[in-house]
Amino acid sequence: MINGKKNNVLFVSVDQWPGHLLGVAGRRDIDTPTLDQLARNGVRFTNCFSECPICIPARRSMMTGTDPRAHGDRVFTPDMVMPELPLLAESFRNAGYQTGAVGKLHVYPARDRIGFEEVVSFEEGRPQLGGPDDWEIFLADHGEAGNGYAHGMSNNGYEFRPWHLSEAQHPTNWLARQMCRMIQRRDPTRPQFWHLSFNFPHPPIVPAVAYLDANRGRHMDDPLEGTWAKNPDTLPSALKKIRRSWPRLSKEKIKDMRRAFHAQCTQIDHQFRLVIGTLREQLLLDDTIILFTSDHGDMLGDHGLYAKRLMYRGSAQVPMIIMGARDDETITPGCVDDRLVGMQDIMPTLLKMAGIDVPDSCTGRSMIDGDRREYIYCEAMEDRGATRMLTDGRLKLIWYPAGNHVQLFDMKNDPQELHDLSDVREFENDRRRMEGILIEQLYGIDLDWLKEGKLHGFTPPPLPPADNRGLSAQRGLHYPEPPKGDVSKVVGAP
Repeated sequence: MINGKKNNVLFVSVDQWPGHLLGVAGRRDIDTPTLDQLARNGVRFTNCFSECPICIPARRSMMTGTDPRAHGDRVFTPDMVMPELPLLAESFRNAGYQTGAVGKLHVYPARDRIGFEEVVSFEEGRPQLGGPDDWEIFLADHGEAGNGYAHGMSNNGYEFRPWHLSEAQHPTNWLARQMCRMIQRRDPTRPQFWHLSFNFPHPPIVPAVAYLDANRGRHMDDPLEGTWAKNPDTLPSALKKIRRSWPRLSKEKIKDMRRAFHAQCTQIDHQFRLVIGTLREQLLLDDTIILFTSDHGDMLGDHGLYAKRLMYRGSAQVPMIIMGARDDETITPGCVDDRLVGMQDIMPTLLKMAGIDVPDSCTGRSMIDGDRREYIYCEAMEDRGATRMLTDGRLKLIWYPAGNHVQLFDMKNDPQELHDLSDVREFENDRRRMEGILIEQLYGIDLDWLKEGKLHGFTPPPLPPADNRGLSAQRGLHYPEPPKGDVSKVVGAP
């Protein structure tokens, strides 16, 4: 709020975008001109972590301003309704804002508006949760009923090909256009809170052909391989399962896949320009706060690992950029902030920037204040895949309860996490200190994995036979619409 005037707010999220994949972060293998300029216009947070790097739990943190312990999901529970907590859009609506969302909300029921007055939905082909979504209706209206997933690429796989329909029908382009329309159709008597949720670069990897062609032959660095990742027999049980879940790709195939994945990022970046251009032409840009982030990242083959759920840099660390309104003196343009922040901080930050009271239920903190947390705790899963992590910004401790496996990384001197220091004598006191803080964060089933106040874990069961009959959640033809199934069943990665 500037001089009593309420600013508009645009909250943009993407799905599965690693925090280091930005030109402004020094990458030369990806084009992100819009986000680079957004960072120069505002502040970029280099230590943003997803407290639970899985789609649904991360979005619960975004929309409630709370950590997984408070909102109740650190697994991926598709049939769990939103908790009885004050919600982000609801808080803006109660303050007199018109609220609208475009894209993936990943809620149940699928048409739950969670405080938004208007929602234009895209839910990545999950009709068993309630559908069709608005994008599939759009395709049907344009003669492509059920053909949205006819490209044949999996929603959790790393094969790729060009988009099979017209570029205008690509979800990224369609979502940007819908957001522009929502801005143009706004109520001019009220301030606005908009949420634009792109589903890409999350697989399926199907960029528009122009973006795939633009990246063809582009130099890509070799995938990372930490010293701790070289021997598959010594990996934690959780990582062994992931290694078995996806085919092991050669370095060259990983580079080809990354070119396609990066193409999807650039397509988002360019389509985001249309939204900013619409704000400018509607004379709203100077009075609009913009926040850009991702729910989690993707390992993209580093250390032989793929997708999310993990606490390494590629999966758990995400981009976070905030541009204030033109007259907002709390944001210093071009600032790079290394404080520890997370998804739970989005709600209190945006509310405070808009001059709205932050609910007491929020566990997050405003990112624009001088307040800095000493550490951030992250968690995922509750079975053999359970992973717990603590970082103070310099050191990162990862605990795998299955097998009681601990890793320790020096994020300052080894940002690519190539060397596990957990058994290095000079880091013995650091490990003990970090373990003590991590133990204080544990709750629920985790407490059964302690013994005499120390990490004890449990003996991992034998690895089950590799099973990917569903081709990593391959979609089919969606006309006629697939039948409703068990909404509690997770349809995703193997």
